Amino acid sequence: MTDLSKIRNFSIVAHIDHGKSTLADRLIQATGTVKERDMQQQMLDTMDIERERGITIKANTVRINYKADDGAEYILNLIDTPGHVDFAYEVSRSMRAVEGSLLVVDSTQGVEAQTLANVYQAIDAGHEIVPVLNKIDLPASECDRVAEQIEDVIGIDASGAIQVSAKTGVGIHETLEAIVHQLPAPTGERDAPLKAMLVDSWYDSYLGVIVLVRIMDGVLKKGDRIRMMSNGSVHLVERIGVFRPARETINELGPGEIGFLTASIKQVRDTRVGDTITHEKGGTTKALPGFNPSQPVVFCGLFPVDSAEFEDLRDAISKLALNDASFSYEMETSAALGFGFRCGFLGLLHLEVIRDRIEREYDIDLITTAPSVVYHIHLRDGSMTELHNPADMPDLTLVDHIEEPRIKATILVPDEYLGDVLKLCQDRRGIQLDLTYAGSRAMVVYDLPLNEVVFDFYDRLKSVTKGYASFDYQLTDYREDNLVKMTVLVNEEQVDALSMMVHRDRAEARGRAMVEKLKELIPRHMFKIPIQAAIGGKVIARETLSAMRKDVTAKCYGGDATRKKKLLEKQKKGKKKMRQFGKVDIPQEAFISALKMDS
Repeated sequence: MTDLSKIRNFSIVAHIDHGKSTLADRLIQATGTVKERDMQQQMLDTMDIERERGITIKANTVRINYKADDGAEYILNLIDTPGHVDFAYEVSRSMRAVEGSLLVVDSTQGVEAQTLANVYQAIDAGHEIVPVLNKIDLPASECDRVAEQIEDVIGIDASGAIQVSAKTGVGIHETLEAIVHQLPAPTGERDAPLKAMLVDSWYDSYLGVIVLVRIMDGVLKKGDRIRMMSNGSVHLVERIGVFRPARETINELGPGEIGFLTASIKQVRDTRVGDTITHEKGGTTKALPGFNPSQPVVFCGLFPVDSAEFEDLRDAISKLALNDASFSYEMETSAALGFGFRCGFLGLLHLEVIRDRIEREYDIDLITTAPSVVYHIHLRDGSMTELHNPADMPDLTLVDHIEEPRIKATILVPDEYLGDVLKLCQDRRGIQLDLTYAGSRAMVVYDLPLNEVVFDFYDRLKSVTKGYASFDYQLTDYREDNLVKMTVLVNEEQVDALSMMVHRDRAEARGRAMVEKLKELIPRHMFKIPIQAAIGGKVIARETLSAMRKDVTAKCYGGDATRKKKLLEKQKKGKKKMRQFGKVDIPQEAFISALKMDS
């Protein structure tokens, strides 16, 4: 039985690359949780793709035993969270399971957009926050300036900020002491009915679903019959344990503790994240406030390059969905690409990660269609439908108006690049909401349409600011705008994979760029091919790909000109007939390149 006052639950939050996972490594190493010979970098990042890209995608947890300077033994439960905006959902879940946060700020870079976003989530969850200034071993480190910036921008006291170098291990002991003495102990009643929060769940091929729980009240033992409050399903607990990164089984979990349970649960879908777990008999009747379910923001089609691999793709996607509750999918067909899936993601990085995992772990070559967002189509009869795929757009005569999702974007940028950033946001139909300064850096807040952001906004932002800007967004609402569906016709046949929703003022420029790009990408055929971009029945841009021709007049030398004419006329008729029955092959690369178009 663990004394509640000797437990500390905390998460590490920071912007991308400010050193969360490295700090977690040092804390694990300093307390001897993992033997020296088993230590490796990014100890808590278990996926190959996390190690390769050097990012954290899933929040991971570890239990550390620490003997403080005052001689008391403490149990520390640490959750290492992702920094990217696409995985903010993982962060908000982790926040509810702990009482305090270490706010890691890179002492060379200062406060960035994602630092703010994650800190606000911690403050919303009522956390005690300990600021940590990392990377003090670098010559560019400016601890005083950054501490001042934390106070100015975030408004928390940073006078006692701990100076750490997670790489070399300086300041780790002070960090552990601060965790023990500055963060609050959890509260909970041991004798109350069981109330446990489901923080995360994933699939293990030997044990079924593994469920990560934080016990609020009561005690969970092996052999208990538990009930999930959201769907009422009942399970028998087979094993209980904690992570010291490796799984270690124990007999019971008491209030304030974080651990895992397995109960022969077959599907991750049965374990809703944010759900409350209680005992089947004599359990609690009042559920904990759950998290909001994650809403996919970006949709795109995934198709196998070889249509024979469709079944393998179905298998791969359903396995990935087992471990990622924020990824949704449904089947779709396309005239150009055959059978595939329409998938929903939390952002473009999430899309890239899923695509990389399918190509890598299941060895399937994929085509991804243009990413699109969800539009609300209001029809004349007063009903509203959601449009996930531009190809499914209803007939324009039935549509009253279309609403698109808007976001509130926060961009932090050094002063000298401010003009370029404002111009970029203006070009993307942005509305400026706020502009403030924190030291030499400007903080710009813009209201932007999401579909202008999902394409290549982030890449453009990084290139106009030489990589110094940081960007974070949240969805705000849906708003009506003058949107149209632009279709692409090749040889007078629609290519549904290239349909997209655009703003009417932008349609011509977007259409012209698209047809010019396709003209370069589609190989020449034996007949000429018109490539058109159209809105409804009106063509707004056209290019013609000329035909490959045999020189039929080569064998005519001298003689009457009518002989040559006759041969050319005959060739022309053949080409015309060919064009009626000919089929144009658009190579896969052409799809991908056309969609990567830089507007």
